[in-house]
Amino acid sequence: MIETSTECCSAAVCDDDRILAKRSSSAPKVHASMLMPFIKEVLDESSLTPKNLDAVAVSGGPGSYTGLRVGVSSAKGLCFGLNVPLISVDTLEILAVQGMEHECRPKYIVPFIDARRMEVYTARFSGRSAKLSETEAMILDESSFSDILSEGPVLFIGTGVEKFHDICKSPNAYFQTCFPLAENMAVPALSSFKKKEFKDIAYFEPFYLKEFVAGISKKSVL
Repeated sequence: MIETSTECCSAAVCDDDRILAKRSSSAPKVHASMLMPFIKEVLDESSLTPKNLDAVAVSGGPGSYTGLRVGVSSAKGLCFGLNVPLISVDTLEILAVQGMEHECRPKYIVPFIDARRMEVYTARFSGRSAKLSETEAMILDESSFSDILSEGPVLFIGTGVEKFHDICKSPNAYFQTCFPLAENMAVPALSSFKKKEFKDIAYFEPFYLKEFVAGISKKSVL
């Protein structure tokens, strides 16, 4: 399982929903250099070889354009070389799974992936990680999510929660700042595997949600 949608790069291997080994790093810009070593390390620790894999699961977005490209390209390469199916897991669902055991016992879980300024990529999930709304890019304000906050505990989880923490006044709001991690992909990936919900290795693309905007280096000259 491969997760590279944010600043954190992670990999894990599982047997059904049991995690055998995991690796992660939130060091800046290590996705391209660390992902394949992480994959080798988790396989070695589990006494497995690539040929033992039945499928490869990758976080499919939304998230960082560059991070998603690294993860998906690596997953495709493994699937093609090993002749195994490709599974994509919604990045927001990964965060929702991570939030299920929070001490607030949330009625709803709302994952946030940080975007620009006061914007986040988000969707609504039940407290058991069932997706209830479409993924969207949202600009947060004080009234955001007031409807579900009136119903009970809501956990806001992910890389963009500080944006809402500073403006949300509801006593039903709980916040957990964290990265999505590969180890939390096991349950949704296993569900897709059993249902044979596989992606086309040749044509699958990550869900970027918004178009890539290239930055301009300060050292650039005409």
